[in-house]
Amino acid sequence: MAKINSADGRTRSSLQIFIVVGLCCFFYILGAWQRSGFGKGDSIALQITKSSEECNIVPNLSFDTHHGGEVSKIDEGDSKPKVFKPCHARYTDYTPCQDQQRAMTFPRENMNYRERHCPREEEKLHCLIPAPKGYVTPFPWPKSRDYVPYANAPYKSLTVEKAIQNWVQYEGNVFRFPGGGTQFPQGAEKYIDQLASVIPIANGTVRTLLDTGCGVASLGAYLWSRNVIAMSFAPRDSHEAQVQFALERGVPAVIGVLGTIKVPYPSRAFDMAHCSRCLIPWGANDGMYMLEVDRVLRPGGYWVLSGPPINWEVNYKAWQRPKEELEEEQRKIEEVAKQLCWEKRSQKAEIAIWQKTVDTESCRSRQDDSSVKFCETSDADDVWYKKMEECVTPSPKASARGLKPFPSRLYAIPPRIASGSVPGVSSDTYQDDNKKWKKHVAAYKKINRLLDTGRYRNILDMNAGLGSFAAAIQSPKLWVMNVMPTIAEKNTLGVIYERGLIGIYHDWCEGFSTYPRTYDLIHANGLFSLYKDKCNTEDILLEMDRILRPEGAVIIRDEVDVLIKVKKLVGGMRWDTKMVDHEDGPLVPEKILIAVKQYWVVGGNTTSTQ
Repeated sequence: MAKINSADGRTRSSLQIFIVVGLCCFFYILGAWQRSGFGKGDSIALQITKSSEECNIVPNLSFDTHHGGEVSKIDEGDSKPKVFKPCHARYTDYTPCQDQQRAMTFPRENMNYRERHCPREEEKLHCLIPAPKGYVTPFPWPKSRDYVPYANAPYKSLTVEKAIQNWVQYEGNVFRFPGGGTQFPQGAEKYIDQLASVIPIANGTVRTLLDTGCGVASLGAYLWSRNVIAMSFAPRDSHEAQVQFALERGVPAVIGVLGTIKVPYPSRAFDMAHCSRCLIPWGANDGMYMLEVDRVLRPGGYWVLSGPPINWEVNYKAWQRPKEELEEEQRKIEEVAKQLCWEKRSQKAEIAIWQKTVDTESCRSRQDDSSVKFCETSDADDVWYKKMEECVTPSPKASARGLKPFPSRLYAIPPRIASGSVPGVSSDTYQDDNKKWKKHVAAYKKINRLLDTGRYRNILDMNAGLGSFAAAIQSPKLWVMNVMPTIAEKNTLGVIYERGLIGIYHDWCEGFSTYPRTYDLIHANGLFSLYKDKCNTEDILLEMDRILRPEGAVIIRDEVDVLIKVKKLVGGMRWDTKMVDHEDGPLVPEKILIAVKQYWVVGGNTTSTQ
């Protein structure tokens, strides 16, 4: 038997080692490739992770306003997307769940007809809501507080109806807002000074305010410079476009009403609530509307009522109402306020101010009035489409303690988290979430360098979590509407309010309570994964398109499989899109889809539908 040459043996051993190492490297790369989402065999997934000198910069997507809609075309893949046609011009200001014609089919009792009544599945529009002819990007803040382009909301009725109250004036091609209101025709600044003589507005104790029946939201507009953010609401009624004007001015507002269902806000959310001749019958139904305000008002919070029936003795003739009726109305209000343990702090002229006691339990235990009924619900924040109740919502002990003045409260541990009231969320979880979103927002600012410039004033976060995105992007130039989906695993909207931010409950299977073209920027983190198999992705995207301004931007963060489906759908919606990697690199399966809505208006070259 011949002997094996030692040199040949060493060569063969080296070759075997080389093959084994090569196979190990191959399978490692293959595993990483599959984990990153590339193993799906989709050409779009491959395209979005191509290397570049700076992978998070998007050179061929313009975020600037042009009013012409000419943006570089993006490759949408092999198959052509479904093309969504424009809706008929009559839908320019369509609000699906507050449609005027549908509203008239519902009872008028307790304002039921002005509440949310959404279309049935077969009634939904599957087209793109057009902007009115001549639409332009709103003025930047703070100029937008005082001026709105006429073409954006071409309705002059309030300039006549509210002329002597200085709500709004028509001047050439713009509306001018002098800052007046029904109860403050001389201007909101002087009115706020009156309130501040009683309420600690200047020191950050009062940060969040609920303005019921807000008109064109001049109170919220002028409180902004004092670091107070107002959640303003009013119905879509005969005061045409009042909420639309507020939003065009860059002031937070939604369409809403105190009617038969609870307002979509958590308990103990607001530092202050306000009604300036808002025409709400506060004493009716055993004070049901005051009970609802009490639910959303923090212990120690303030309620302001200006206008009828306050100071009825002097004004009953001017108000053209019987003095006996006004006297009884105020008596009922005072009676309910006493039951709620609100202490009257001031009444001067037509302005009355109450303060909700901090220790509500102690107050009620001393009351002899056995007629006070307490709500039995175990969750005072479970409010979506829930009927308003004629009962007092108990406040947890120490619910007002530990809340720091703003801006310190933005990153302080919120009382709900510190007390362990939010299952699964600890102080460490909260701090980690803040760190994560600071990192995400830093990456967004590299993608879209206009985020810090004031280009985007009205911002919507469709799945807000703990509000950390809004906190990270916080600036005097912008505000964020934090939406808590009603199907979210954890209800953390109360935490968001304790941070000095604002938000609202909503189910994205339905239309949002706002006008078309409300938001300059929409952010959606994990939203489409959350709503997978819950409702049609197409409906959610069409709603996003309705409430996004022409040339507005979208940031969608989700799993790559989900984004591929979304990207294909928006390919037929006049959005220019691009996918980029997670800031930690291409091996992370979570990606970012960014988009810009093209500029187009009524009267384009395409055929309208529906």
